[in-house]
Amino acid sequence: MRRASFMSFFLAITTLAAWPSYAEDWPEWRGPQRAGHSLDTDLLTSWSENGPELIWKATGIGAGYSTVTIADGRVFTMGLRDGKGELIALDKKDGKELWATTIDDHDPNSTPVIDGETVFALGWHGDLVAVDAVTGKERWRRHLAKELGGKTQTNCGFSESPLIDGEKVICTPGASDAIVAAFKKRTGELIWKTKLPDDVGEKGADGASYSSIVISEACGVRHYVALVGRGALGISPHDGRVLWTYNRIANEHANVATPVVNGDYIFCTTAYQTGSVLLKLVKEPSNKGKLRAEEVYFLKPKVMQNHHGGVILVGDHIYAGHGHNKGFPLCIDFLTGKEAWRPGRGPGAGSAALLYADGHIYFRYENGVIALIEANPEKYVLKSTFTLPNAVDKSWAHPVVVDGRLYLREPGTLFCYRVKE
Repeated sequence: MRRASFMSFFLAITTLAAWPSYAEDWPEWRGPQRAGHSLDTDLLTSWSENGPELIWKATGIGAGYSTVTIADGRVFTMGLRDGKGELIALDKKDGKELWATTIDDHDPNSTPVIDGETVFALGWHGDLVAVDAVTGKERWRRHLAKELGGKTQTNCGFSESPLIDGEKVICTPGASDAIVAAFKKRTGELIWKTKLPDDVGEKGADGASYSSIVISEACGVRHYVALVGRGALGISPHDGRVLWTYNRIANEHANVATPVVNGDYIFCTTAYQTGSVLLKLVKEPSNKGKLRAEEVYFLKPKVMQNHHGGVILVGDHIYAGHGHNKGFPLCIDFLTGKEAWRPGRGPGAGSAALLYADGHIYFRYENGVIALIEANPEKYVLKSTFTLPNAVDKSWAHPVVVDGRLYLREPGTLFCYRVKE
């Protein structure tokens, strides 16, 4: 088994140079900067046909599409068991359950986020709950729908992972006068809420979508980027003011993939025959503090659309599973949209959730096939595949690689594999 190429490693390190070390932890959705990058190195570059060594398997964790977050020796996820949508803590050593706290009565889509000794979870109905990470004791609870009039654009439930930024927890209620909201993370007190602009555009549908908020520093202006039912928005962290909008990427069914931020650029993609876009943010000279989203390129859905598996930026290229409810491997140039490679269907079926680690892209297909593909913009190189045992339909939870372990969540089961040499 050979090591990842120096160039792939160099690209990853330069992309992540300013990011905090997550050595043994993965405390939020998609890891550092929510970019889908693991900081692990010296990982296996091929697997046996049965996959890497299984360290442990946790069963009975319930239905749902939540993936895992990890901190201080605990693994957190969410699942529906006996009619209760629960936030569940497992021991990282062996997968044994430590505690469970009821959030609501539905199977969850959201992934919890950890901040110190507090875990924040968002339930399907809009319950935003802060829980003690050690004991599972509930600290506070807000309800995005009942209290703020929040809603999702279609009846698939609240699905984002909340964002922690300093003393704030930020999420997307989806109400016309509270499309995004910030709460005090210690008490749950509302700090501000964002009114959706009247001129945001006609595409899409009202309400929150299923994408998670990310932070951008474009043009030297720190702000939040949210992909909602009516498209992409830039939000001031100070008062919730809308700094820019972009409507063309919205569709009326579900806008899911987390936006990719890189310098002054924002990459967004949605399915349902919508497409993908690279935006460049520029300052509005006539309006201090406001920004404008300029379209660099727009890719039609036949060229590129991503359903809900997300896309990964490594160096100068985007890696993705292309197609509506498909995971056809695709690599494009980030700044131009030019295709680098497109091999066809790939080894699995259905949508594919992606993760980058140590020079490779981990493709986790809906049918339980896991593929290891080189993060190589020159050519498509499939290194290994295996199939999760007893995989069920709609294996949608995103993979996580941290501390030499690969975590793969199935409805009801969490697998932990050793992937470090």
